[in-house]
Parts: sequence; C-alpha cells; structure tokens
Amino acid sequence: MKTKIELLQDKVKQAHTGGGAARIESQHKKGKLTARERIHFLMDENSFEEIGMLVTHRSTDFGMEKEIYPGDGVVTGYGNINGRLVYVFSQDFTVFGGSLSETHAEKICKIMDMAMKNGAPVIGLNDSGGARIQEGVVSLGGYADIFYRNVQASGVIPQLSAIMGPCAGGAVYSPAITDFILMVENTSYMFVTGPNVVKTVTHEIVTSEELGGATTHATKSGVTHFACANELDAINHVKRLLSYMPQNCEETPASLPYEATNEERISLNTLMPVNANQPYDARSVIDEVMDANSFLEVHREYAENIVVGFARLAGKSIGIVANQPAYLAGVLDNHASTKAARFVRFCDCFNIPLLVFEDVPGFLPGTDQEWNGIINNGAKLLYAFSEATVPRITVITRKAYGGAYDVMNSKHIGADMNYAWPTAEIAVMGAKGAAEIIFKKEISTAENPEEKWLEKEKLYSDTFANPYRAAERGFVDEVIEPAQTRIKLIKAFKMLENKVVNAPRRKHGNIPL
Repeated sequence: MKTKIELLQDKVKQAHTGGGAARIESQHKKGKLTARERIHFLMDENSFEEIGMLVTHRSTDFGMEKEIYPGDGVVTGYGNINGRLVYVFSQDFTVFGGSLSETHAEKICKIMDMAMKNGAPVIGLNDSGGARIQEGVVSLGGYADIFYRNVQASGVIPQLSAIMGPCAGGAVYSPAITDFILMVENTSYMFVTGPNVVKTVTHEIVTSEELGGATTHATKSGVTHFACANELDAINHVKRLLSYMPQNCEETPASLPYEATNEERISLNTLMPVNANQPYDARSVIDEVMDANSFLEVHREYAENIVVGFARLAGKSIGIVANQPAYLAGVLDNHASTKAARFVRFCDCFNIPLLVFEDVPGFLPGTDQEWNGIINNGAKLLYAFSEATVPRITVITRKAYGGAYDVMNSKHIGADMNYAWPTAEIAVMGAKGAAEIIFKKEISTAENPEEKWLEKEKLYSDTFANPYRAAERGFVDEVIEPAQTRIKLIKAFKMLENKVVNAPRRKHGNIPL
C-alpha cells in the first residue's frame, strides 16, 4: 500500500509542476501567474477541489506520445468564492502553450456540465495558444463542444472569462459568448487572426497589442468589459463582479445588510446646471443615489455617452443605465445602444432590477451612424428594455427628447415606475429646433426674426419642455424633488420585489441583431 500511495504522490507532484520549472519561470518573467497560482488567489482558502488532475492527451502523431503531462494543460474543478460555489478552469500555458486538445476540451466541458446541473457560475481563466495543431480536427471539435455548452448555459448560469494571456483564432468565441470578459493590460490579447496573417492578407503592419490588446478591446471594439492593470486586479474584479449576481437564473442576487439612516440627498437639488446645455457627470448622480462606493462600472472606456454598471441600493443589487451628458451630450449612437442593450439583457437574465437615469437629447445624426445601422442598433436597446421582466424604474433628470425618450425605458415600453425631476424636459425635440419648425412662417416674416424666434422658443419651452404634460397623461408617475430620489427608489423597488410578468408563449423572440 505504501508503494501505491507513493506512486500517487509522485503523479500529483508531476501534475503540480505543469510544464516544468523552466517554463514556470518563463511565465513569471512575463509578469504572469501560473494556472494554479491564479486559482489560489481566486478561490477561498483550501476550498478548491480539482477534477481531472491526471488526465493526459491521447495523441500519438508527431512524437506526441513522448510528451505526456498530467492535466494536459488545464486545471479544472470547483470551490468557493466568498462562500459561494463556483466552477473554474484555468489554462496552463506551461504545457504545450495552453493549447486545446481533445482531452483538454473534455475537462472544460465536464465542469461546465456540472455547473449547469448544480446551478452555479463558471469562471474561465484563459491563457492558450489556440487549438493543438498536432491533433487536427479533434481539437477543433473540442472548441465547438465548448461553444455549444456556452450557448446552452447562457442566461442560465453566469459565465465570466478572464483573459490572462493569448486568446486567438477559434479560442476567442467561447469568451465572446460568455457574459463578461476581463483582460490584463500588456500581457493578454484577443484576435481571430494574428498580426502575421493580417500582414500577409491586408499588408497592414500591427503589433499584437495594437491589434487585440486590452486597451484596444476596452476602447475601440468593446469586446472586453474590463481592462485590468495586472492579473491580481483582474481576479479581484472577477470576485467583485460576481458579488452582484445570483448563482443562476432561478435565484435573486444576495442582499448585503443595510441599516436605514437619513436617505435624503440635499446635494442633488443643486447638482443640475442652470443652463440646460451645460454638461454634468452622470456618475455624480449615481454616486449620490446609490449606496456609498457600491458602483461598479462596466465598459467604462467604451461608448462613453452611456454609463452602465452594477450598484447597491439599500444593500440590494441593481443594474444601472444612465445617459452621460458629459460625453457627446449623452446622445444615443450605435455603440451606446448595443452596449446598453447587452447589459440590460444580462440583468434581465439574472433577476437584477434595472434603474435608468435619463438625460438624452436624441439619437446621433449623420451618415456614419445611418450607414452603420443606427436603426437596427437603436432597436436592440428598445427590444432589450421591452423584453425585460425585472423591476424597471426610470428617473428623468433633464432631457427626454424624441424617439430616445421612448427607448430609454419609458412607461410605454413597460417601465414600472417613472419619476421626473422638475428640471426634466419631455418633448419631441429641443425648444429651439421645435420653434423653428412650428413657427417658421411667423419667424421669417417678423420685423426682427431673431427676437421672434426667441419668443417662440420660450413659448414652446414653457408649454412642452417640462415634466408636467407627461405627468398629466400618467406617462410620468410622479415629479419629485431631486433630494427625495433615493427615498422614492428604495420604496419603489421594495414594492416591486414580487413582480410577475406573464409573457406570451413562444420559443424566443427575434432581436434585431
């Protein structure tokens, strides 16, 4: 028996050394942790239970039978994060560059299946050179097996992807299907085709970082939701992000203990600029209304004209969508619409109530927007809100113009409660443009056209550029003092806790992708 136990211990030791000391040292020199070190920092102490430690590949081509490493380039298992069950896979770049083989894929699929059966999140720590070319089509089949499970798990359990190193070719599609992607600056990248292929086909000369680095995907493509300074920062982001989510679609997010104090926020009464065209930072409203230091912004550097993220209100998890007047006046455009639509759908999947702060002058005009599909993209946000069955509340802080008023969680598309500040302007368009159209003849024939224009602009503003016409119609439930916003929201979300929506029977809708 002693001999057999020693054999087991030798195999475990071999598995823990991955690709060997030299490759581990190389990994550290690049500023990267090993697969097991990442799991160590991610999971609660001594909670991780490994599955498939002694799995090896089955390939015999190209001398592969001479290179056998227990675990085959990925560490898989389950454990706890802040006491919550999660499943995790962590690719080991020290073994065949973390390349995906048939058995590597089988290990990942096994824990994804277990996560689905037990209703718990899956976290992927990606660090892989792609498909293992020595195995040919079976490695490609392994990717497809993972993709299929990603889709089946979508909206059922949270799926988070942390990109800790290279992620190229087919490998990028699994993270793309998951709910949130985190990347590490300077050491991780994602692209379908690498710089060498790009140079051959299009003659563009570009580095891996420029083509698919964390900054590129955080600002230009929007592929990544978080660009993190280092791997520990990424791991901490994963933990915090997870804290706002439930275990699965059948549960609600956990609430933090909260003791009510004075919920009035007097500073909000003086936050709005006197000039309606002057910008302010939407985050200043969010920070005042929500629990202190609870706001976790998603996609911060992408489509900055809209702000989305998670926060807590009286200890409860809330998803926030806010127009950002400090950037492009808060207009809706292609990127902002798709960014917000994706976030709204995630919150609806996992029973996270939605709060909208609205200050939108409309959709961004221009050929660039039209030719790149603002009609379809704007419709995605409209569809996402209309489809959402979670509690939904809108606060109109200032402008709510045109079709954008409808799209931003208006009463007409199913919002449960709609509040407006006295500074709200709910109209088809701004007073200046409206006066020019309605009173065009009077202005053009007046002795002093400029003076007449200002007179008619004031007339339109007094008539429509306020929240009271909408309140009279019931499109706004209440016009409130800004300082009372937090109080009203706490009560309203409490009232909506048991909301039930009986949707039409159907397989699924057809969102305008």
